[in-house]
Amino acid sequence: MGKSNKHSEGQYVPLPYAQLKSKAWRNLSGPAVKLWLELHTRFNGGNNGKLTLSYAEAGETLGMGKATVKRAYEELTALGFIALVKEGNWYHRRAHEWRLTTKPIQTPKGKALATNEWRDWQPPKTKGGSETEPSAFSMVPLENPKAAHGSISEPVRPISKGSFGSETEH
Repeated sequence: MGKSNKHSEGQYVPLPYAQLKSKAWRNLSGPAVKLWLELHTRFNGGNNGKLTLSYAEAGETLGMGKATVKRAYEELTALGFIALVKEGNWYHRRAHEWRLTTKPIQTPKGKALATNEWRDWQPPKTKGGSETEPSAFSMVPLENPKAAHGSISEPVRPISKGSFGSETEH
C-alpha cells in the first residue's frame, strides 16, 4: 500500500475556513451554494471569466426553476462570489459568461490573482439594531392588550405551580 491514492481522488473544490466563516457565505441561500458549486465544476484552470451556464441548463441540472436560478445568480453576484464578464444574448442563444472571484483569471499579460470580493461584503445595517437577535430585556405586558371592539382588559393571571392540565380558575 505504500503509494498514495492522490491521482485517483479527482478534482475538488477547496472551501477555505475564511470563506466558510465569512458573513457573505453564511448569508447565501441553498440554491446559491448549489449554483456556485456547479459553476466550479465547469472551471478547468484556465477558463475563468468564460464560464457559461444558462438559467435553463442550471435549472435542469440542479432541479430548480429558472426564477430560482436567476435569484441565485443575483445573490452570488451581490455577495461577491461571481462577477458577470460578458452578457449573453437570448436571440443568439448565448449564455452569460461568468468569473469566479475565488479563482485567478487568465489575462493577456498573465494570470491575475483571485479578487475575492466576498471578503468585503457586509450585511445591510438596520435602523433599530439587529432583527435576528432578540433584546436582552424583553418586555411582557402586565395586562392583556385592549380589544379593538371595546371589551374590558383584564390583568394577566399567573400560572399556578400545579400541572397545566389541572389549573383551576379563581
